[in-house]
This record gives sequence, C-alpha cells and structure tokens, in this order.
Amino acid sequence: MDGSEGKGGVRAALGGLTTRGRSFLAAGIAAAVCAYALGQGDLLRVGLLLAVLPLVCATVLYRTRYRVAGTRRLSPSRVPAGSEARVRLRMDNVSRLPTGLLMLQDRVPYVLGPRPRFVLDRVEAGGRREVSYRVRSDLRGRYPLGPLQLRLSDPFGMCELTRSFSAYDTLVVVPRTEPLPPVRLAGEASGHGEGRQRSLALAGEDDVIPRGYRYGDDLRRVHWRSTARYGELMVRREEQPQRARCTVLLDTRRVAYRGTGPDSAFEWAVSGAASTLVHMLERGFAVQLLTDVGSAAPGGAGLAGATHDSAESAGLMMDTLAVVEHSDGGGLSRAYDGLRGGDEGLLIAFLGDLDEAQAAVAARMRQRSSGAVAFVLDSTVWVNGASPATREASERRLRPLRESGWTVVPVEPGAELPVLWQQAGRHGTPAGSGTAGFSGGWS
Repeated sequence: MDGSEGKGGVRAALGGLTTRGRSFLAAGIAAAVCAYALGQGDLLRVGLLLAVLPLVCATVLYRTRYRVAGTRRLSPSRVPAGSEARVRLRMDNVSRLPTGLLMLQDRVPYVLGPRPRFVLDRVEAGGRREVSYRVRSDLRGRYPLGPLQLRLSDPFGMCELTRSFSAYDTLVVVPRTEPLPPVRLAGEASGHGEGRQRSLALAGEDDVIPRGYRYGDDLRRVHWRSTARYGELMVRREEQPQRARCTVLLDTRRVAYRGTGPDSAFEWAVSGAASTLVHMLERGFAVQLLTDVGSAAPGGAGLAGATHDSAESAGLMMDTLAVVEHSDGGGLSRAYDGLRGGDEGLLIAFLGDLDEAQAAVAARMRQRSSGAVAFVLDSTVWVNGASPATREASERRLRPLRESGWTVVPVEPGAELPVLWQQAGRHGTPAGSGTAGFSGGWS
C-alpha cells in the first residue's frame, strides 16, 4: 500500500514541528528581532540559523515522507474464534536518502488486542524493515486491520510527520468448530459411498439416453433398440452418482435466546451449525445453510458442495456464520418456505425457544426431509438453570416435533456437541418407521 500526498503542503509540514522545533523557531525569531533592534550582526546570523534549521528539517522530511512504502500480510485471513493470526508489516525505503527514526502503528479493533506500535531505526536507501504482531479474538466477526500509520522524524527531532496509508485488510473470525464422530443419523441416504446416493439416469424403457459400447461394458446393458437404430452397439448409460443433500437450519430469532457473550446459547448454536456444516461437507454431502429468515448464503442462493469445492463451500458458509446476528423475526415460516417443498434430504436444526405455534411449524418441516434432527436450546435453562417445572414445560412444547418424527436432543449449558451427536446417531429413529425420535432427556 502506497501513501498519497496530503493537502496543505507547507502548512502540514509546519504543523508537524515538535516542541524542540517550535522552540528553535521562536528563539531564532526573537534573536533576529533583538539583533535588528540592537544592531548586532552576529546575533542576527545566530537567529537566522536557529529559525532556518527547523524549517529545513520540516521541508526535507515533508519531501521524503512520500518515498516510503508499506505492505501488510495477514496469515491466515480466516481463523476460528480463540485462535491467533499473525500480521507481518514491511516498510521499504524507496528513496535515495536514508530515513530518520520511524514509529510504525497499525490500527486494529479493540477486541483484537492493544494497538501495535514499533520503533524502527534509520532505514538505509533502498532498505527494508519487517516487523510482526499477533491478533486474537474470542468473538466471531469481520475485523478491519488498518490503515497503517507511519510517524517520520528528522535526526535533530525538530519535526514529526504522520502518514496514513489508504489500504486495509480484513480478518474473518469464524465460529469455533468441533470434530464430530462419524455416526449415521436417521434419514441419511443409503447407497454407494458415504454421503452419496445413486440414481438411474434412465426413467424407463422409453426414456433411454444410450451411449456407444466401450470395451469392458457388460453385455447385459446393451440397448438393442438403439443398436438397431444406429447400426452399432449401444448401451444404457450407467447409473449416475448424486450427492446426498443436507440442510442445516440455524434459528437466529432474537426472542428465542437470552444472554450474550461467547458462552451464550446463541453462540453455542452458531458454533454447532458451523461444526455440522464442516462435518457434512467432509462426508461428501451437498450442504445448504438456512436460517429463520431464509437462505443465509450471499445473494439468496444456497451454497451446496455439489457445485463448489468442499473447502471453498465451507469457507464461504463459515464467512456467513462469522457475521450472523439475531433476526427480529418471530417465526420459522420463512425457513419452512426455504425448503422449497421437496425432499431436502437430511435436516439438522439448531433451535432456540419454541412456543406451540413455532413447534408446529417445525413439525411440518419434517415432511420435507428424509430425516430430521433438532438440537434445542431452552434459554430459560441456560440463564436460570434446569428445574422440574422448566423441563416439563420444554418437553410439552417439543412434543409435536417428536410426534412428527424429529430426533430431538435438548442442549444444556456446558454440553459438548460430539457427545450429543453420538446420542442423536444412537437413538435416532429411521425415517418412515412411524415412531417418535429420541428426546434426549434432561441430565
């Protein structure tokens, strides 16, 4: 990033005079006035020397300030909450003259730590200096780094000028993720390969898309009608592998959660959704991220591993979760509409408080998925602790979900998602069995 020339020219240079520089200038002017009044030529020369020195330093410093270039390198640019990133700063003296003492300062948000400051000694012509610092945040989000500020000083300490660079970088702090055990959840598609299912490319005998025979093809796949039509052996197209689908639903309603901070119920739900996204993508699923306000992907379109590389898909969705906030909506109807009315495969939801109406909406979502698992966080339990009365009320509100076939797993403060994930896989009921899913129970 290269600096740009500021406005004000000489005024900016004179504004950078230090206390020493102003003292020399004032002393020189005073000496010149006294010399004129007293008729002392030697005193006039001393006064002129004292006055000119800070002006010369300011002029030289002002001209050299535009010949220093700075760059910033952030590694990595995306980190989980609680992890560190390293920022490397490099200053290049691209002028023909050496610099004086430099003070380097980078602007960072308060949440990332104290503002880093470095003092660089004289940099020779064409030389460079490199420094680095670390940033860390326990709160997810997008944080700007910069602009970089450089304070230049002349060798006599007469003038200091601050230069601000225009460019900045962005550090993305994504939610923490936990590795999940490879258990099979109720409703996962079965077939060839983990996270994959196979579907015939043919709809029937009258809807055949044949291809030419290749050495090694099974002769039982020869399609004789097409062979007679084209005059060469034609075989039915092979079965095409399709990725099994998974929709991760994150409830972001403000009314569904209480409390704030890294240990709040909402942050646990966001972290759980992030862990699920990464886990299902690693298993080969095409994953869609959905919230109570609809698709959470940029542009309103779901992000599926079927059209993106898994690492890229995970990165884009993690960027979305890094900045997700509470919504002001009070219902899950838009999330229900976001399922598009078809079989969305496996549905994994992280839900906050549910009243009877929202529990009924969530129960209808089960009809649009092959299997559904709900991790439910009762804010009353998270804030005030569990009691027989609160547990009974929560069980009553969640009954429609179980009766519709959801695998329901209540989440209490301090619960570990890998343990709950194993419970969901161990006690989940296969789709279509006609029985209620695991209720999880309260410990």
